[in-house]
Amino acid sequence: MLLTRRFIAPFVAVSRLTSPSSKTLATQSDAHLRHQCSPDLTDQQSLVLDAVARGRSVFITGSAGTGKSLLLRHAIRVLRDIHPRHSVFVTASTGIAATAIGGQTLHSFAGIGTQSADDANAVLRDVLRNRPAARRWAAANALVVDEVSMIDGRLFDTLETIARRVRHRKSDDVWGGIQIIASGDFFQLPPINSPDPEKEFAFEADCWDASFDLQIDLSHVFRQSDAKFIELLQCIRLGRCNPDQLRLLDQCRVVQEDDGDQWPETVTSLYPLNRDVQRVNKQRLEELEREIVVYRAMDRGKNPWRKQLERGIAPDVLEVCVGARVMLIKNLDVERGLVNGSVGVVTEFVESSGRAISARICPDQLLPVVQFDVGVKVAVKPSSWDVMEGQVVLARRRQVPLILAWAVSVHKCQGMTLDRMHADLSRVFGCGMVYVVLSRVRSLQGLRLSGFNPSKIKAHPKVLQFYERLQFGQS
Repeated sequence: MLLTRRFIAPFVAVSRLTSPSSKTLATQSDAHLRHQCSPDLTDQQSLVLDAVARGRSVFITGSAGTGKSLLLRHAIRVLRDIHPRHSVFVTASTGIAATAIGGQTLHSFAGIGTQSADDANAVLRDVLRNRPAARRWAAANALVVDEVSMIDGRLFDTLETIARRVRHRKSDDVWGGIQIIASGDFFQLPPINSPDPEKEFAFEADCWDASFDLQIDLSHVFRQSDAKFIELLQCIRLGRCNPDQLRLLDQCRVVQEDDGDQWPETVTSLYPLNRDVQRVNKQRLEELEREIVVYRAMDRGKNPWRKQLERGIAPDVLEVCVGARVMLIKNLDVERGLVNGSVGVVTEFVESSGRAISARICPDQLLPVVQFDVGVKVAVKPSSWDVMEGQVVLARRRQVPLILAWAVSVHKCQGMTLDRMHADLSRVFGCGMVYVVLSRVRSLQGLRLSGFNPSKIKAHPKVLQFYERLQFGQS
């Protein structure tokens, strides 16, 4: 059939990128910390924030769902309270992770592009010739690195050398005296194509232990509440499942005639490969035979920062229609359950009124109305994703914070929480990927599997040894 598409006019956007005032940010930060943090912090989280406030360098790790991302956001607020705001740089190893925390990629901050870190001296010469990068290193009082687990040891050492050499007039200390806050789980997705087998992981860097005053493995799991499922996930994380646990997973297999709940048709399916995700979503959208509404993102800023937005989770083009399964890709209202990973169905499209609203869209703009599975129905307005350097907005993407949710890739699901999920493990590869996939879902009852093979449950021996040392150090 011939599908019709209705293209939505670009979102209205200011021509000059601006960021909130320091006073506004401080007020929002204080209110947020009072409301969400103070009474609910675990002892470990309090220990981390206290160390950050004292100017200590900290490595935050832990199982999926232990609140690493939320804790990191609170740590960033603390850093901006104790340091001049322009001297706090927020980065991540990937574009998706960097955009999610409102920062920039570590390579972009460092001024090294995506080149190899084989020759630290050559990289250093390039950075010194890159005046904006050298100024960033010189100005930095604090550097946040999210998903540090996807950085290899050679790059970690090279970055530390750059920091020390560029800042030699200020300090000869490790990282040139910069406070380092790093976060990540080495049991999850590993570095890609590490060039040095002796330094596959960041924790193998020569400077790793000297870089941190505190290394902490968060132990309290928030995402799941069932003790048996939490124990199962922890064993999968370690690559050590016993026969009883494997039988539990076997009970989650999708069969030809399922239990009448229409599994897996009405739930999100996770696939390792993007091409499978695109194929499934395209097919399911076309099967609805409805008029498709197309939302085009509005980008502001220059390359290479706009490129980071393109690699982020917010799509350049979003195509939806009535009946489409969609997923939120940003927290909208935590108290009502509208969080990153919330799934629902588009029920209609409504025109925006002409009155001034926070969405800042054209009067003829259509908003998708989504009935979320948590029982909330809402018209979803556009949101912004920023690439920031200190307090300066380098680039901004404005888009409706939704993606099609019949299928999602493993890489894009990190940080998400799903109530019900079908996981296709037939093409899963590498250490930790089964754990990344299965740890997205809240309960064993909400999980269905296909292509499952117990041999794919594995953890890297080096990672196991590192966490054994970490646990010994915390005991």
